[in-house]
Parts: sequence; structure tokens; C-alpha cells
Amino acid sequence: MSRPDPVTVSNSGAGSERKAGRLVALAVVASLLASTCCVLPLVLVLVGITGAWMSMLVAMKPVTPYAIAVCIGALGWAGWLLFKPAAACKIGDAPGEDGSCATTRPVARRVFVVCALLIALLLSFPQFAPLFY
Repeated sequence: MSRPDPVTVSNSGAGSERKAGRLVALAVVASLLASTCCVLPLVLVLVGITGAWMSMLVAMKPVTPYAIAVCIGALGWAGWLLFKPAAACKIGDAPGEDGSCATTRPVARRVFVVCALLIALLLSFPQFAPLFY
């Protein structure tokens, strides 16, 4: 009696979606870091957290260009992972059996687009912040 050969399943699609999710999270954190001079104090005041220490957030201003670069780079890489053409599914393959037939890709793309729009709003806030003051 012979044993059946083990089936190797490639989760490259699922792995790239996980990697894209991590990159989107990195982009969100980097955009929050990039907007510490403008958005973070406003959010903290709206939540009810105030104090003289908030003026020290201006010290983060030199980090802003680097955080913006990390944010745009992470978004670009995540977008490339999510929007590149997927490998064609073979006839008879069940969804999720390998990475090429994953069904979560449209959901991940929608989450990416929503996060990218929120990040664009955060990064463009310094341009229209003077309208609120």
C-alpha cells in the first residue's frame, strides 16, 4: 500500500495580500507620524487631551519628509502587490486552493483604496489647515 504524494499548495497570493496589509498599516502609521505637527494636536484636543506638552510636537517636523517618503513607498508597494495581474486559475480549481484563485483580493483592494484616500487626506491637511484657524 503506497502513500499518496503530499500536495504542495502555494499561498503566494495570500502571502502577498498579507504583505500588502502590513504595508498599508505601515503607510497609515507613517502618515500619522508625518502629520504630527497639524492633525495630531487637533485630534488630541477634540478627544479632550490638552496641555503645554503639545507644543513639543513641532519637534517632529524634521521627520515629516522621511515619514512621507516611507508612506508613499509603502502605499506604492502595497498597490503594486494588490493590483498586479493575478495568475490565471486552472479550470476546476477551487477558490482559495492556491494563491491565484483567492477570493479576498477585491476586499483587500477596497481596503487599500479607502486607506489611500484617508492617507491622502492626512498628508494634504497642512495645505488646507489654515482655513480652520
